[in-house]
Amino acid sequence: MTIELAKEAEIRRLYFAEHWKVGTIVAQLGVHEDTVTRVIGLLSPRRALPPPRPLLCSPFAGFIEETLALYPRLRSTRLLDMLKPRGFKGSERTLREYVATVRPVPKTKAYLRVETLPGEQAQVDWAHVGYLEFDGHKRAVWAFVLVLSWSRGMFAELVLDLTADSLCRSLLRAGIALGGNPRQWLFDNPKVVVIERHGDAVRFHPTLLDFADKMTVAPRLCPVRTPQHKGKVERSIRYLRDRFFAGRTLLSLESGNVELRAFVAEIAHARKHPHQPLRTVDECLAEERRVLLPLPQHLPATGLVRPVCVDKTAFVRFDTNRYSVPYGHAGETLTLCADDREVRILDVGREVAAHRRWWGKHATREQVEHRRGLVRDRHASEAKGRDLLRETVPQIDKLCEAWVLAGRNVGSSTGRTVRLWELYGSVVLALAIDELLAHGGHDLGALAHLCEQRRRELQRPVPLDIRLPSHAKDRDVIPHRLEDYDDPF
Repeated sequence: MTIELAKEAEIRRLYFAEHWKVGTIVAQLGVHEDTVTRVIGLLSPRRALPPPRPLLCSPFAGFIEETLALYPRLRSTRLLDMLKPRGFKGSERTLREYVATVRPVPKTKAYLRVETLPGEQAQVDWAHVGYLEFDGHKRAVWAFVLVLSWSRGMFAELVLDLTADSLCRSLLRAGIALGGNPRQWLFDNPKVVVIERHGDAVRFHPTLLDFADKMTVAPRLCPVRTPQHKGKVERSIRYLRDRFFAGRTLLSLESGNVELRAFVAEIAHARKHPHQPLRTVDECLAEERRVLLPLPQHLPATGLVRPVCVDKTAFVRFDTNRYSVPYGHAGETLTLCADDREVRILDVGREVAAHRRWWGKHATREQVEHRRGLVRDRHASEAKGRDLLRETVPQIDKLCEAWVLAGRNVGSSTGRTVRLWELYGSVVLALAIDELLAHGGHDLGALAHLCEQRRRELQRPVPLDIRLPSHAKDRDVIPHRLEDYDDPF
């Protein structure tokens, strides 16, 4: 512990002049024994340090320093493999401690800040921002971000795939949202942008190259492992992580994109420009829009187009999922057109089926009109009815169990439930089945009553389809003017 200088002098006087013992000084002055020992030791002669032990690395010091001068980032484990055949007997830890003292310190690299001209360049990148669950399967969610280098105008959207077609769709939407395109798109080096690269020789992805040609924009690449070359988009991604994604839970892709667009328009573009503090990003973007390249008159298609084989059960497979087509096309080769919202199947330019794209895995998306004739011909209405209900109303399995336990005819009950599904739709039927099972019921009359109640709550139209034959009188009712009812004949 630290004590006053006067007390230290008194301790030294009592010990060296009066020859008091250490215990006597401790008892009389009320200080700790370690303090007395420390003060006395200040005037005692220093012990000679023992000679340093020879290091196991000393005979190899020249080789280690020469190798590190050529390869400053070489790992100690690789050096150990090189030294073992040369007679080194030390351990990996010994070598690592020595290498830490002799490894060359890299020089700090200086960078030159470059500001592009208005409308000259946009920087593009992606960022992983979380996961969404579809039928128990998780899919990674990525934020596509495009930033105009001069104004810092930003376009961002959430995507679920990182294919070249998805990149082209996002670039097209960015051009529409920002009011035009820059002269260059600056990318990193992902596989969806560049297929092969050797130094400055680059082979771009053909899908991106064709799209850039139609938009009259030149794709450009950063040097490998130099993220500072696209620091504007990197900074924007960090800004989105801190201001938008932090503490936010993604419920769906659609709601997330709505919130992200609102954030960019109301907050990101309203902030001050980093190098023009008297102006906002929105004001700079309005100025840059005047020099952006206009969009082509006919926007290029950005969907995936490829031939697809229809299997024997009249399904096509895409992205691990199965989509139904009319059963008459079984065994044929059709054309699949898919984007991030819809999957369409064409037959020589004629659409034969359209499905909303499903982002889960190993799912079956089937439409009832594709199977009506096949079910009738194969007499498989009961099994196929359960399959159709199971796809849109997962609770049907629990209701079938209740029918079996109650001794009901499952086939007849399934047919009547399919009829309710056709009349009211999957949303109303699912709500009604949930309520029926919650009360422990299984009666189809009660299910129909609950469907009608839920229909009224949701304000859906009355499910009546009255079709009169052509020979029926007054088939078409022509309303009369009410003002004429009181007129005399």
